[in-house]
Amino acid sequence: MSEKHNVKLPATVEKIIKPPDPRLPEKAQISIEHGADPLYQEIRIENTLKDERGKEFKLKEGAKVEVTVEANDSGVIRKGA
Repeated sequence: MSEKHNVKLPATVEKIIKPPDPRLPEKAQISIEHGADPLYQEIRIENTLKDERGKEFKLKEGAKVEVTVEANDSGVIRKGA
C-alpha cells in the first residue's frame, strides 16, 4: 500500500471569472497566502467542487481555502537524502 505525502497551503478565492462563452466553465482565481513564490502564488481552477455524495458546489469570492499538493511514495525523495 502506497503512502501519500502532502503539504497544505492556506489560500483565498480572489475572484470568480465568468467565461466569455456561457458554454464554458466559470473559473475561480485562488491566491496562495504563504509557501509559494510571488510569481506562482495565483492559480485558476474550474469553479466546481463536489461533496462525498457527488453534489456540486461553487466557491465564493473571499472564501478561505486550502491548496493541497499530494504525491505517492514513488514521487518523493527523503529530504537530506
